[in-house]
Amino acid sequence: LKMPARNKEQEAEVLEWIEAVLGEKLPKGDYEDILKDGVILCQLINKLAPGSVKKIQTKGTNFQLMENVQRFQAAIKNYGVPQEEIFQTADLFERRNIPQVTLCLYSLGRMTQKHPEYNGPRLGPKMAEKNERTFTEDQLRASEGQLNLQMGFNKGASQSGHGGFGNTRHM
Repeated sequence: LKMPARNKEQEAEVLEWIEAVLGEKLPKGDYEDILKDGVILCQLINKLAPGSVKKIQTKGTNFQLMENVQRFQAAIKNYGVPQEEIFQTADLFERRNIPQVTLCLYSLGRMTQKHPEYNGPRLGPKMAEKNERTFTEDQLRASEGQLNLQMGFNKGASQSGHGGFGNTRHM
């Protein structure tokens, strides 16, 4: 199983965002080492959604520190991060899949935009309310050839026959 490549710029952006949210400098070190014990992750979700993680183990056995990570995972799921975007504990703890950790934190950063009570620093692009896609000229030109083939195939696609939307008149 090939891992997606790590993106140092994204990792740096994630750490900057966490610092901005926490309002304090993170310890120096490698990205995964800073996040590994889950303490900073728990502090992060507590800033975004106060009281999310009641107990944070600041030191202890690996097992106890892993519990921090698991509490963080549960808390961000409650916050709205989709399950499939949440990394596995081993992804971080055993460095199995650090890019998934980054993806998860970006997802959390996006989710803050759905929480009007949060007006702190943002991570990543602004979440679109509508699903707008912007295409380049080249992409549009490339797709013109395909569009012509589809023209005229929706003759039968009228709304008639779709009972169920407010059709309560048939007594």
